[in-house]
Amino acid sequence: MTLRPAQDGTAIADPRAPRTPVRRTGPNLEKWGWIYMRASGVLLIVLIFGHLFVNLMLGEGIHGIDFAFVAGKFASPFWQWWDVLMLWLALIHGANGMRTIVNDYVMHERTRTVLVWALWLTAGLLILLGTLVVFTFDPCIPNLSDGSVLAEVCNP
Repeated sequence: MTLRPAQDGTAIADPRAPRTPVRRTGPNLEKWGWIYMRASGVLLIVLIFGHLFVNLMLGEGIHGIDFAFVAGKFASPFWQWWDVLMLWLALIHGANGMRTIVNDYVMHERTRTVLVWALWLTAGLLILLGTLVVFTFDPCIPNLSDGSVLAEVCNP
């Protein structure tokens, strides 16, 4: 740290001097987090606008979205992976953004650690549940006898 004399004769630290020594070993996680935010942001734009275009512009538009429409999409591995990729990228992107905000504004070290852990645990739980829903979705609800389209599909 460089000290320079102030006008009143006291010495103050150079404002550009680092407060802590620069870490030189191991992976730079902040750099990779920054790169992830940019890459996932670009991918999310493509995935989200593709999702909106297919759901709202093709076919019957907003009026065609119902349980049968979602069941039809989740029957296709392409759309399952599209939605899971969108889910994973969005949740990790959001959790990483919240982590950055917590790191910037929470001053108490223990509180910051608890909040960051809570963020990642919540994101992990939502990723797990969302992935399970997408890949284990079964549109055939037991006791379908109301004459709906699903009843025809599930009970041939």
